[in-house]
Amino acid sequence: MTKPLPPPPSHPTLSPAVSVTGETAVTIDGLGGEPSLEARACVPPEASRLVVLCHPHPLYGGTMHSAVIVALAKVLEQRREGGVGWIRFNYRGVGASGGGYRDGHGEILDVRAVIQDARRRAPSAALSVCGYSFGTWVGMRAAALEEDVERVALIAPAVRIFRFVRADAARYQGRLSMYVGDRDDFCSVAEARALASELGATLDVFADSDHFFLRGRRKLAEGVVPFLAP
Repeated sequence: MTKPLPPPPSHPTLSPAVSVTGETAVTIDGLGGEPSLEARACVPPEASRLVVLCHPHPLYGGTMHSAVIVALAKVLEQRREGGVGWIRFNYRGVGASGGGYRDGHGEILDVRAVIQDARRRAPSAALSVCGYSFGTWVGMRAAALEEDVERVALIAPAVRIFRFVRADAARYQGRLSMYVGDRDDFCSVAEARALASELGATLDVFADSDHFFLRGRRKLAEGVVPFLAP
């Protein structure tokens, strides 16, 4: 059973801005008049793989600079010379992105805008989407609505807050993988196994890790990136 989110803080704590080697600050147009989005992109010449990184909940301090997202970008950077790139971005209302929070529905449009931008930047590249926490919810739905996302990674899906349904997996035809900590307050290992079975996803469980992977973000990223960019 899902539970409502607690009231968001009036002044959430934000992660400091971080630039990862190879990135360029870019602005991505929204879909059909939706707000433009602040992003950082690394697209190597003749990129063979692009990964779209979706950050956690914007009302609780989630940004493209959240620690898990930055850790993923740093590990992806090690594969840059092999033609692997990435785009991380702020949802509407976050940082320099336009608009304001729209209960997840607008944020799905944001992810779709970034997927389509990635497609234009590197038409021949295979596409992957990686979401963390709230990012799993909007990333999964966006990937299901696009036709050419090859892989989706779901990190710490908060199943006690956001409901994932089989219809998402039925629409999505690519490969799915999930990653959870065994001490996650928003998704137990049993709940993760049930969701992985429902979605047809593989599952990796990280020992001694909570929802935020405080003690093992680098280890998490090194476990996820081989799936995102094989």
